[in-house]
Amino acid sequence: MPDRTASWTPRLTGVRDRRYTIRYPFAADAVLIDLESGHQVDGVTSDISLGGCFICTSKPLALRSRARMKLTRGNQVLEGLVVVRIVKPRVGMGIEFFDLESPNDKRLIAWIESLRRPR
Repeated sequence: MPDRTASWTPRLTGVRDRRYTIRYPFAADAVLIDLESGHQVDGVTSDISLGGCFICTSKPLALRSRARMKLTRGNQVLEGLVVVRIVKPRVGMGIEFFDLESPNDKRLIAWIESLRRPR
């Protein structure tokens, strides 16, 4: 009988496996400025969570880029530092929030809470 455990290799962790918060459909205008090059990218979010969001843009930043982000929804603005975790060419990029100072952290929580409520 062949030893099946000898050829077993662990599955690589994908983006879906790393998510630790629920994502909600969410539209906000997004502007990101790469901290290294100063390159600016504009787009629109498609979803958001407490840990990050996906930004639809035809020219995403490079994987692992760090950027200053500004999300605008109505008259509310959310600003902070982010890192690009996934890139889908000509579609967009998934970003992780890594520095949201007050009142931005409170605004994010308020946005998420409003999305959790039944309509």
